[in-house]
Amino acid sequence: MDTGTGTDGAPTVLVVDDDPLIRRTLEVNLRARGYTAYLADTGEHALRLVARHHPDLILLDLGLPGMDGLEVLRGLRGWTDVPVVVLSGRETEPMKVRALDLGADDYVIKPFGMDELFARVRAAMRRSAVPAYEASVVTADFTIDLAAQQVLQGGEPVRLTPRQWRIVEVLARNPDRLVTHKYLLNEVWGPAYGRETNYLRVFMTKIRQRLEPDPPRPRYFLTEPGLGYRFRPGGGAPGEDGAAGREDGA
Repeated sequence: MDTGTGTDGAPTVLVVDDDPLIRRTLEVNLRARGYTAYLADTGEHALRLVARHHPDLILLDLGLPGMDGLEVLRGLRGWTDVPVVVLSGRETEPMKVRALDLGADDYVIKPFGMDELFARVRAAMRRSAVPAYEASVVTADFTIDLAAQQVLQGGEPVRLTPRQWRIVEVLARNPDRLVTHKYLLNEVWGPAYGRETNYLRVFMTKIRQRLEPDPPRPRYFLTEPGLGYRFRPGGGAPGEDGAAGREDGA
């Protein structure tokens, strides 16, 4: 599939749209204004290009085949704060709210004027400082691919349920940091949850069974009794902090 290249040092924009005419129109206008353009026609292709090229901004259509634009947003926000301007023919308020809640920086209705669009692009870039990208977290026993939303062992995907993956993702985005029970519950189950630590005990046991070389004595997914969990990408001696293998008081 086509990708764009441009002048070194130019701001880079990824266009994600399944309509070839829109992709071409945006590519021409981006280049005319001094941007480097990358093009994707599916959500899956877009995530691969983001991981490879680290664009400064993404123009994202919602109505994509396969993985739709909202799923792309959800996948992106698992590992990057790159600015995203949604381009959509869906003008309903619930759709706008959903996209913005998932992390979109702006929402532009089709059809749109190029001058207005590029004013919004410039504003989104000014507001957002894109941090260094970490598309994957590599350990000695598995790789967490945040872009593809999967865990690999020996090059093969590990089967995780959506909630198991979400727990792994949240912890991987906060390496070596304490992630509290309440924060995990809110991120995975929603704001109505905050005290259901028994959910976390059950799910963490399953995650360890799938990913830890010695699940009863975990190296990577450690328990901080009464507080939460900590993910150590470098691993450690099994149970070295005295809390790693225990779920009591969780």
